[in-house]
Amino acid sequence: MWLLVLLVLSGTLAMHMFVPALSQAARDLGADSGEMQLTISLYVLGLAFGQLFYGPLSDTFGRRPMLAIGLTAYTVAGFASAVSGSVVFLIYARLLQALGGCAGMILGRVIVSDTSSGDLAIRRLALLNLIAVAGPGLAPALGGFVTETFGWRMIFVCLGSLGILNVILVLTLLPETTIRTRRVESQVLIGDYLRLIRSPMFLGYAIGGGCATSSSYAFISAAPFILADLHRSLHEVGFLLGFLALGVLVGSAITSRIVGQIPVARLLYTANFLAFTASISFLLLAVTGKLNLMWVAGLQFLYTLSAGMTGPVAMTKAIKANPVVMGSAAGLAGFVQMGVGAVCIWLTGLGGGAGVGAGAVVTGASVVAQISFRIAARSERLTG
Repeated sequence: MWLLVLLVLSGTLAMHMFVPALSQAARDLGADSGEMQLTISLYVLGLAFGQLFYGPLSDTFGRRPMLAIGLTAYTVAGFASAVSGSVVFLIYARLLQALGGCAGMILGRVIVSDTSSGDLAIRRLALLNLIAVAGPGLAPALGGFVTETFGWRMIFVCLGSLGILNVILVLTLLPETTIRTRRVESQVLIGDYLRLIRSPMFLGYAIGGGCATSSSYAFISAAPFILADLHRSLHEVGFLLGFLALGVLVGSAITSRIVGQIPVARLLYTANFLAFTASISFLLLAVTGKLNLMWVAGLQFLYTLSAGMTGPVAMTKAIKANPVVMGSAAGLAGFVQMGVGAVCIWLTGLGGGAGVGAGAVVTGASVVAQISFRIAARSERLTG
């Protein structure tokens, strides 16, 4: 189990560990904030696309070979990022790193399903999900320390070294866990995806869930530049992002306690309204130039608290929108979630200042999430 935890953690480390180093790397490579944010948005996009393919391919070729291929790409991309001479090279290296790192994040969960069932599988998946949330909280603090002590390139040396370790461990310790291999039926997969795309219930919960959760990547990618404008240190960026990860954990804990006590639709509407209130307040403070560290931390904590409350519910609803194709629904919902995150990061980098850009994106995302949840709930009532 510890090896699966390490595989899942690798992908989240690579995603968030570099965030505190964005401003330093921008100066070193002569890039602006928008270009540097592409190193995050394309990483998220790589994770999105990887979710669509690793599962079906591992059914045919096995879990271990696909993990080995993905982790090898992750390793090569890590060392390539460390020697980047331009922001364009770094962007492409990060995309390859995401496509490789996605293997551990996705197949770690698949292997749990292969090797356990019932309550044991639920407990193991809960642990992996906790690691997936804890990773973004720990990674920025670690990245900030490494950047201030050794420079931003050392982050990728560390990630590349972790990739080598993971490849060795997978090839020497991890048995093949595929229960039954099958051919990749592309026509069947495409048919499943088309049925889901035509479902207002699925799209509402998938898009709403993505806007309610992954839109926080807009703030994460902008955080180094926001805190630089406030004359705060890189190491404070790491601690701030760790504090926001705590918001997700608290929100998830609240949902697990109350999910059976109030209607799901009311839970989604209320939690998302909290996100809207926090994001519009953040935007107004950014526009008027009155942001300070306390406001940034407090309002974004409320936003991530809302994400922790809405995320698990929306994902579960999206997966169960069509019980016949739950596997495809999980992959497509994950793709939509990460895709929304990538778009939000890209929009944040278009201009207007880091604080205003991030505030505008998360405010707009919370509005889209509210509309999407209502469309999905209405469709569920009509079909149920």
